[in-house]
Amino acid sequence: MNRRPAAARVPGVRGAEFEVFFARHRGELDRLARRLAEDGAADDLTGDTVLAAWRQWDRIRSLDHPLAYVRRIMRNLAATRVRRRVRERRSLEVLGAAAAGAPGPDPVALVAVRAALAGLPARRRACVLLRFGYDLPERDVAALLGIGVGTVKSQTSRGLVQLAAALGPGTAPEDSPTGRTAA
Repeated sequence: MNRRPAAARVPGVRGAEFEVFFARHRGELDRLARRLAEDGAADDLTGDTVLAAWRQWDRIRSLDHPLAYVRRIMRNLAATRVRRRVRERRSLEVLGAAAAGAPGPDPVALVAVRAALAGLPARRRACVLLRFGYDLPERDVAALLGIGVGTVKSQTSRGLVQLAAALGPGTAPEDSPTGRTAA
């Protein structure tokens, strides 16, 4: 017997139609996601697409070509991911240049900083990047992320400690090029 657990099934007629649609087109959507996604993020892209399609299913199911619409959702999500990665890379270049104190980024430092930042949890990474990469005050970071100023302070402090540990000696917060500490 090859049934999914009850928690994985979507209730109602709407859910049944969506399940049939997804089961019929899952292979094609997976293949498209593998072509569009970078760094092995195809499963995430497929999942995000299915979620977006489910949220709009009442409108999508009434279209002449619902699969074409879902493919467009996937392409748009993939393009958004690429734009986000480009913005992250640019901000990392800014951080790498500031860390080296040189007019251009130091490739070795850039790779080290990028790897260390990638190891941070998402909110902590956002706090550190917005505070030090974009030089935003704590209240602006809090407003952008929808969190409290105290959370920005603690996440930035913990992020700097985590970065210092990942980057090694001479990278403690008090050694930062801006002279700022997390306190």
